[in-house]
Amino acid sequence: MRAALLMLGSTALFALMVIAIRLASASLHTFEIAFFRNFFGLLAALPLVWRHGPGFLRTTQFPRYLFRCLVGICSMLAGFWAIGHLPLAQAVSLSYSTPLFVTIAAAAMLGEQVRARRWAAVVAGFVGVLLIVRPGTSGFSTGSLVAVLAALLSSIVAIQIKQLSASEPADRIVIYTTALWVPMSLVPALGVWVWPQGIVWLWVVAAGVFGTGGHMLWTRALKLGEVSALTPISFMQLPIVAVFGWLLFDESLDRWTLAGALVILGANAYIAHREAVLARRAASEGAGAAAKPGE
Repeated sequence: MRAALLMLGSTALFALMVIAIRLASASLHTFEIAFFRNFFGLLAALPLVWRHGPGFLRTTQFPRYLFRCLVGICSMLAGFWAIGHLPLAQAVSLSYSTPLFVTIAAAAMLGEQVRARRWAAVVAGFVGVLLIVRPGTSGFSTGSLVAVLAALLSSIVAIQIKQLSASEPADRIVIYTTALWVPMSLVPALGVWVWPQGIVWLWVVAAGVFGTGGHMLWTRALKLGEVSALTPISFMQLPIVAVFGWLLFDESLDRWTLAGALVILGANAYIAHREAVLARRAASEGAGAAAKPGE
């Protein structure tokens, strides 16, 4: 129950971050919003350094952090652009294709064995992506490909986090990621810089606080609960964003986006379920082998 509540809180905070980004994008370029999200996100993460002490920052994995953050900032810039220029429900729905790319990347980069049923779920998920993007039709927008690119890059980041988490604690990953993203995001922001005015400051501060808060709750939820049980909760971000998109920006959820989102979410839920089943089976077999005497 605690893990479920943490994931629900994370989902709500990420949804509010998306709303804050869209509100700020009316006055600022999304590249600049990304910088402020990281800057204020770093301020929100600084209490972690005080909690653990400066020695907590010692690591032998700095080159891996650097690569992870370079890819991550490219994913963030593409994702923020999509939030600022596409209907919110469409941008969020396409972001859920990340686990599909993660499955492919895990097989290619980590050598993980992916069997037929999970490959079938991946194919089904990409059918959902095609339903949303609709290439070759009047509803196609090249901007939707930016959202797909963000999801692809995010999958590489997810693989890097998986590798880092084997030796690095979650709070250290949060601190280093946010700290490196600040200067990385400043470079493209300087090319489009305009100082925020009035209430826009509230939106960029909120984007940073909500984003870091959501990241913290997300890492803690996954540590306490199984991915297969928690993944469906994260899908609540879509209806939250769709409702705010309708209330604040007069955006409607078209049937193609809804159909594609349901297919993608169903594929992700099945992939998460299969990974959990296989992990439990491997743990059970390992425990059984360890219990055999004389071996």
